[in-house]
Amino acid sequence: MMIFMARRSKPKLRRLVLDVLKPHSPTLPEFAMKLSSIPGVDGVDVTLIEIDRDTETLKVTIEGELDYGTVRSAIEERGGVVHSVDEVVAGAVAVGEALPVERRFKLRTHEGKG
Repeated sequence: MMIFMARRSKPKLRRLVLDVLKPHSPTLPEFAMKLSSIPGVDGVDVTLIEIDRDTETLKVTIEGELDYGTVRSAIEERGGVVHSVDEVVAGAVAVGEALPVERRFKLRTHEGKG
């Protein structure tokens, strides 16, 4: 009897949430469209957090089958810099964020009350 073992593919980055600083040009729509054209990217969300005379601070959320180096290079090619990586989802399946401990406790203490 032959047993077949399923090969696990290389883990993938599924979602990146980045704190990005960039100059005013390119515009936010242009910046988002450029990032969405990276191979493996399924979607991009760019939120303006702060603006000053020369720069914009952005929250950039990217989903798909991602390579961090490729994403970072694309941002840098457009004059941006990644200040921090604020969230990463990796693996064969994208998972949601777990409830904070305080919220889980509150849910348990309210169970059964009508």
